[in-house]
Amino acid sequence: MTALFYVAAAVAVGATLLTITRLDAVHALLYLVVSLLAVAVIFFTLGAPFVAILEVIIYAGAIMVLFVFVVMMLNLGEAAVAQERRWLEPRMWVGPAILSVILLVEVLAMLAGGGGSALTGAIVGPKQVGAALFGPYLLGVELASMLLLAGLVGAYHLGRRTDAAGG
Repeated sequence: MTALFYVAAAVAVGATLLTITRLDAVHALLYLVVSLLAVAVIFFTLGAPFVAILEVIIYAGAIMVLFVFVVMMLNLGEAAVAQERRWLEPRMWVGPAILSVILLVEVLAMLAGGGGSALTGAIVGPKQVGAALFGPYLLGVELASMLLLAGLVGAYHLGRRTDAAGG
């Protein structure tokens, strides 16, 4: 299990570095999805399958779909159509595909071996996560929610359209 942890960590670090160094936004998003999936595998190897599932559903699923949707909405005409055709070329998908296959093989190996924890042997369930978030970490959770609310209000004010007549 420890070897699987290190493989997932190497994939996460590599995909994150590729995310930072890509000049094309879609390529960076693909590597970011692989990085988030690798972090989910790391959580699973540490005995936190609930957190791993949340990582996949919330970050790799919902937030990344939102990012891709925003990139697609920024259609800039004929140049954007030509760029989208380049994204469909197989060479653009080779890097993320290789890293994803490594993670898939790793997850299958973990599931075949029983899927326990690499360090503690214990499995953390939803009840323990909820008790921790609303117990000793309550202040942190509330501060994060206030920060998200401030971001939501800021995004609303930046995105709203105002009337040219002053209304």
